[in-house]
Formats: sequence, C-alpha cells, structure tokens
Amino acid sequence: MEYRKLGASGMYVSELAYGNWMTHGEQIDQDLATACVRKALDLGITTFDTADAYAGTRAETALGVALQGVRRESVEVFTKVYFPTGPGRNDRGLSRKHILESIDGSLRRLGTEYVDLYQAHRYDYETPIEETMQAFADVVRAGKAVYIGVSEWTVGEIRAGAALAKELGLQLISNQPQYSMLWRIIESEIVPASEELGLGQICWSPLAQGVLTGKYLPGSDAPTASRFAGGSEHRYLSDDVLERVQRLRPIAEEAGLSMAALAVAWVLQNANVSAAIVGASRPEQLEDNVTAAGVVLDPALLVRIDEAILPVAETDPSKVESFLQRP
Repeated sequence: MEYRKLGASGMYVSELAYGNWMTHGEQIDQDLATACVRKALDLGITTFDTADAYAGTRAETALGVALQGVRRESVEVFTKVYFPTGPGRNDRGLSRKHILESIDGSLRRLGTEYVDLYQAHRYDYETPIEETMQAFADVVRAGKAVYIGVSEWTVGEIRAGAALAKELGLQLISNQPQYSMLWRIIESEIVPASEELGLGQICWSPLAQGVLTGKYLPGSDAPTASRFAGGSEHRYLSDDVLERVQRLRPIAEEAGLSMAALAVAWVLQNANVSAAIVGASRPEQLEDNVTAAGVVLDPALLVRIDEAILPVAETDPSKVESFLQRP
C-alpha cells in the first residue's frame, strides 16, 4: 500500500480507502463486514469512509464494531452528515442543530471519541453556508473531528466554503466526488480549484458502479448477482459504453492488472486524488483492488485508455450529481 497526504493537510491516508456504502448493515452481516475490514487492514488500508445515512445509520455501527480493538491512532475514520437519519424535520441537512446532534450520534455508533474527517455529504441550499461552516468549526474545536471536507459540491460552493473556513481559522481539506474513466466532470473545474485551495479528492465509484470491471457485456443480460441484475436503463449499460469498456481488456493485460485494478489505478494517476474508495462484500475482493496501489501507468497506455473511453465519458462540469442518486 502507498500513502498520500490528504490535500494540503499533514495527514496521510492510504491510496485505497475502504468504503461501506451499500454493504455494511444491508448486503452483508456483521461477521462478514468485520472480516472485510480486517482484510483491508491486513492489506495496508488504513482509511475507512462511511456516513450516518448509510443503511439508516447501521453502516456506522457495523464499522465501529469491525474496528474494535484496533489501535485508534493507526486508522483514519471518515464520516458524513446531511441526508435524513430520522423522521424529524431537523433530522437532515447542514443546520447547526443537525450537525451538532449528528456528530454525537456518529461518534457513539462508531465507538470513537473523534473522526479524522467530517464531511458535508451534499450542499444544503436551505441553510446559510455561514451557519454550516461555523458549526463545523465548533465540531473541530470540540475535538470531535480533526479535519472537515465536503462531497459533491460545485466549484463555487467549494470556493465559498474554503473562504469561510479560512476566516474561522481552519481549512477545508477534501472533496468526495464521483470519479472514474466514465465520469470525469471534476477534471475541468473542481481539480484546478482544489489544487489552488489545498483540497484533495477522495473519489467514490472508481469502477463506475462495477461497469469498468468488464463483467457487463454488450448485448448480454447483467450477471445475476450484479448491481444491475434484472434490467436497468442506466446509460453505462448501453451497448456503446459496454463495447468501449471491453476495449480496456487488452490494455489491462498489458499493464499486468485486472480491469478493476486498472480502473482504480487510472483514478490514482490524478495527482489531486488523495484516495480512491473501494468496497467489498467478500474479503478476497480487496486483494485484487490493492494491486492498483503504487501503480504508475505508462503515458502511452493512458492515451489508449482515452481513445477507448473518452468518447462515451461524461465530462460536463455542470453535472455534479451522479446518474444513480447516491446518499
């Protein structure tokens, strides 16, 4: 495993972060969740990303149980706030009330006194950003979070948040966007602004919801146990996209990587990326993912990847949200 600084902060994170969206608390039981986390640790992954909304708060609980007995200082635990965690009108958003209540709930479920990174899971258009950033500053000063970050904010929102954080005496150090060969909207605006402001990217869905593994074939039904089993109108499943993804197979073979590892390695070629988030429903899945760590892809291979994929990739920076609405 290789490690990178998170933005302009002094904290290192593992190039691959373990994320538990859609797995812990939903797809797999606690024993299997714990086994996946322990395998991640064995492979050198030290960074773990979750959110209070995942599995209706159960994902945080599952991660906390899985990390019991692990030296707290040896891992970086990230969580997020914004999406509803209860039936009340104030059980959502980025109000001061919800942030201060949510951090306490997250810490309780995670079984820790602090998180290393507390992230705004989306931008709250109903709450003044000044209120949100002041609440985040108070969370940091209370010792409940070490750093703050955002997820899926526009470049203008990131700039405003970074400026307010600076006024409050702290730094916005990260953004968590979707980023993959097929979803490149951060490249034209978000990345340059983040480099200027000192934010690093913690990228989710580097495999484009599994499409870049190559398991979905043009003209064929999705595999029975896959995310898109049973049919889907998702644009990634169009024959044009799937045919171009298959052009990556010989490139991956030449690089000595699986198609999944090639996709993760591609994300890590971006110098502004601090970590790529990978998940697992079985421990052995992580063994292939970590082969992407430390890989330097030959420039000629990167050109061939662009030739294969760029014509069907999304590059429009106005499309901050994903095709699949993901909390």
